[in-house]
Amino acid sequence: MQLSIIIVNYNSRQLLEKCINSLQKAIQNIETEIIVIDNNSTDDSWEYIKSLGLTGSSFKMNENFGFAKACNGGFGVSNGKYILFLNPDTIVPEKSLEDCISFFESHPDAGGVGVRMIDIQNKFLKESKRGLPTPAASFYKLFGLSAIFPKAKTFSKYYEGHLPENENNPVEVLSGACMMIRREVFEKINGFDERFFMYGEDIDLSIRIIQAGYKNYYLGTITVTHLKGGSTTYNTKYVQDFYGAMNLFVKKHYSNRSILFRTILYSGISIRKIIAQASLLFNR
Repeated sequence: MQLSIIIVNYNSRQLLEKCINSLQKAIQNIETEIIVIDNNSTDDSWEYIKSLGLTGSSFKMNENFGFAKACNGGFGVSNGKYILFLNPDTIVPEKSLEDCISFFESHPDAGGVGVRMIDIQNKFLKESKRGLPTPAASFYKLFGLSAIFPKAKTFSKYYEGHLPENENNPVEVLSGACMMIRREVFEKINGFDERFFMYGEDIDLSIRIIQAGYKNYYLGTITVTHLKGGSTTYNTKYVQDFYGAMNLFVKKHYSNRSILFRTILYSGISIRKIIAQASLLFNR
């Protein structure tokens, strides 16, 4: 099996149907299995998934265990040489997956690849390529310097703004919305860390790919549409989950750094959380 596509679905039936329809054309020339893990949806997603007769071993969780655990479960029943973790709110064009595989085969140092993502208005999504959320990068983003100097290497590190949108380049962080990984690499780094429920798991995985001796590549020559928000509601729970994941990330990856370093990071996360909570209150 050349490619396993793993999609984690939660109450996204209509978006999932669009995604599956786009994949039918994108995989015509690839030996592929599609595996959909349903995180105990309350809509008619599971009935739709069962009706598809997919080649992979799709299954429904008995509760919502989060993105990381569902992805690992899907990987456990997969057979592909390459694994594509794909959000159900994405539209994948023809030839795009073939091009990703071709890139892997011509770049043995590639552990994972991500793609250029756009929204439904064709606007480029900056999270397609990211740097590590270091104190400096987070500070520049928090206080607007990355917006003022979007192409400056120093100030734009959070979203790797200095790297051209339409070129292929190594990056530090890939987006979990559309991330292809070599099977051997995913096995070597023991998959996703299941302590991350929904946010931060792609950053953590990206770091461990690099630590294992591989590179992450952003492929700006391949474009996927990300409709966004299929399984996410911007509310108090989102804020708690997102910033909780950021704190877990700091605890896991920066525990050996100085108290001052960690304090700066935790403080930045707290400030961002307060701003997000205030935004929710004022936009009711």
